[in-house]
Amino acid sequence: MTTFQLPGTATKRLMFFSGGAHPGLAKDIAAGLGTSITPQTAHTFANGETFVRFDISVRGSDAFVLQAPSEPINTWLMEHLIMVDALKRASAKRITVVLPFYPYGRQDKKHRGREPISARLVADLLTTAGADRIMTVDLHTAQSQGFFDGPVDHLQAQPLLAAHVTASYGDAEITVVAPDSGRVKLAEKWAELLGGRPIAFIQHRDSLSGEYRGANRVVGDVRGRLCVLVDDMIDTAATTAGATKVLLAEGASDVVAAATHGVLSEGAAERLAGSGIREVVLTNTLPIPAAKRVPLLTVLSIAPLLARAINEVFEGGSVTSLFES
Repeated sequence: MTTFQLPGTATKRLMFFSGGAHPGLAKDIAAGLGTSITPQTAHTFANGETFVRFDISVRGSDAFVLQAPSEPINTWLMEHLIMVDALKRASAKRITVVLPFYPYGRQDKKHRGREPISARLVADLLTTAGADRIMTVDLHTAQSQGFFDGPVDHLQAQPLLAAHVTASYGDAEITVVAPDSGRVKLAEKWAELLGGRPIAFIQHRDSLSGEYRGANRVVGDVRGRLCVLVDDMIDTAATTAGATKVLLAEGASDVVAAATHGVLSEGAAERLAGSGIREVVLTNTLPIPAAKRVPLLTVLSIAPLLARAINEVFEGGSVTSLFES
């Protein structure tokens, strides 16, 4: 717990809370804040219902509540909502939900009739539970910030990932590759972070996972170049593995993939290992168990960025300033 007092004001009190999805990340963030995780009692009833109670008073606190909803995602999301509700009912002054990975973020619009907009539903659930603010990292689409009526701190992991790529491959002839035309803006951002590199994209993303039976085509120059394949997440890894094979077939000298969120569903690690890719760089916004950490996988810690952002919010500073350089 961190406290400080401005002249003529009451003492502010930062309290940090964590759900059970990603204890390693929670521990690292707490260390970065110079505080501890608030103790709580949590258990699951025989019928699967979740119970949470905080072991000390939270009245008047500036509460930051971390959850990184991995599989089973609905269980962890429900635990997060219950924690926020408990804080609201215990008179926390302000509740900031810290979601490094925003659940249901891919369901941000209706593609066809009779479909839900689940990303909006999650925002509504958090609002109803009592959240005043959301902090997240690299939303699937930035427009999803508008689903929440309060402040949203949309953090960016690309500078962290790009620094690793620059340190490892900065002397190579690099082309930044988007897996489809919808990720060209992301590729442009990466190209700038890597010092003005050229970009390319794959014309038909669906063809990479076998859903689209038409031909795929690389638009841009990749022959003889190191291709940095960028996306916001790697889930089944079918797209990443398929794109790697296409790029190597087009004459790329090597392929490195970079993404913020390592969902890595069942079979993803095996697909990556068999694709011919040189390295996959992720952050630990989601827990990545040892069984999925194949040798070609590099996982960077997002904890320092989250700790700095939490500190800026607590002290009334600027989260945007973290990325201005």
